[in-house]
Amino acid sequence: MQINAPETADNKDWLTQFKDSMIEYAPKIVAALVILIIGLFVINIIIRLIKRIMKKRGIDATLQKFLGNLLSWTLKILLFVVVASKLGVETTSFAAVIGAAGLAIGLALQGSLANFAGGVLIMIFKPYKIGDLIEAQGVLGVVKEIQIFTTKLNTPGNKLAIIPNGALSNGNIINYTAEGVLRVDHVIGVSYDADIKQTKDVLMKVLTANTQVLKDPAPTVNVSELADSSVNFAVRPWVNAADYWDVYFKVLEDAKIQLDAAGIEIPYPHSVEIQKQG
Repeated sequence: MQINAPETADNKDWLTQFKDSMIEYAPKIVAALVILIIGLFVINIIIRLIKRIMKKRGIDATLQKFLGNLLSWTLKILLFVVVASKLGVETTSFAAVIGAAGLAIGLALQGSLANFAGGVLIMIFKPYKIGDLIEAQGVLGVVKEIQIFTTKLNTPGNKLAIIPNGALSNGNIINYTAEGVLRVDHVIGVSYDADIKQTKDVLMKVLTANTQVLKDPAPTVNVSELADSSVNFAVRPWVNAADYWDVYFKVLEDAKIQLDAAGIEIPYPHSVEIQKQG
């Protein structure tokens, strides 16, 4: 025969307080959950709508992603504050905690914040975009991705270079793609015995025979220097940015072949061995 212990007054008081608390806070919890679910749903709709508007207006794809992420996090933080206030959390003290935490994080992440600010400036002023060939911070490469804190470049050797946006926004940037066409600069030296007109004709023929060399602006071949052991010619074809390296190497190769065929010597250092007489 099992005898249940009599229910004490303390147990009754605790159960009563628990029931009263549940009755008091249950509506708030349910309301907070409803606000959270509806809020997330509305935020997703707003983000999709904003992205659709930006796409229709032709805004850069990188900027679309950046603004979408920034707006999404901002709205979610505001929603979190609303849900917390619905649960009875004082928003003033909550804001003070967020502010203090933000200050501490800001002091600890000064470099990251500088990169974030640099990313915002790059997005606004657009010194380069995805697909551009740029040179910055001693690195030459094609822009692969522009993120909030860093920019990724593919170098000519297919290496991935990751550069902080803070350094990019405060440093010099050379954008080789922005103007659409590039000039390839070669200096080719020939012997002093070579005929200048013949040499210019041979080098110009190399340029005009290359289908990737643009006719406008027209390529040029000019004597640039009378060096110690050679007459140097500045060989300058214009090309589309995407054809730069193809033309760069092809012109050098064809110039050597055609100069040899024309009997025009390209001088090179000769080592002279002096034999001692015993």
